[in-house]
Amino acid sequence: MTIRVLLVDDQPLLRTGFRMILEAEPDIAVVGEAGDGAKALEEVRALQPDVVLMDIRMPRMDGVEATRTITEANRDSAPRVLVLTTFDLDEYVYEALRAGASGFLLKDVPPDELAAAIRVVARGEAVVAPAITRRLLDRFAPRLPSARPDATPQALAGLTARELEVLALVARGLSNAEIAEQLVVSETTIKTHVGHLLTKLGVRDRVQAAVFAYESGLITPGNT
Repeated sequence: MTIRVLLVDDQPLLRTGFRMILEAEPDIAVVGEAGDGAKALEEVRALQPDVVLMDIRMPRMDGVEATRTITEANRDSAPRVLVLTTFDLDEYVYEALRAGASGFLLKDVPPDELAAAIRVVARGEAVVAPAITRRLLDRFAPRLPSARPDATPQALAGLTARELEVLALVARGLSNAEIAEQLVVSETTIKTHVGHLLTKLGVRDRVQAAVFAYESGLITPGNT
């Protein structure tokens, strides 16, 4: 199946570069481009891409607001959003993750990693390495008040003790294999626990689960 990608960035040269990289892949098709978030919303409705590669800082509407609008429209069928960031400069990456982005990429991402990330996200998984997610959350979470009423300690009450333990380890940046080794169980068992906790919390992937763990107070920045 061909993965349909929408490129959103206010720099035409970057869009051209990404298009050249992705169109060389046999299973990826760039179906459109947009130079700001407002245009991105129009193109999403018209083109129905599978993945949106989204810049953060753009005129008219930034990538955070555009991401929130896209993912809230229909959480089950909405396109997956990959945020493009310079990491050291963008202060709103955390807000974009909280808005529903499935992860983020650095703007200097190598071509093979860009294509691989799009495939991962298209499968419904998170593209951000767990350890990078944790560093990101540690950096930005203290600055931003929670805007999610569901991210409370009470929201965790539906999780079993083991699921809470797994969630904390996911938020710390451990992979399934590392969690399995630490808890002395199989990796398949951990995958099952992760699937259950994602369903119970109503989040789409590990990135959103990590954000939830921070906002609920299960994990605090800088504290494992």
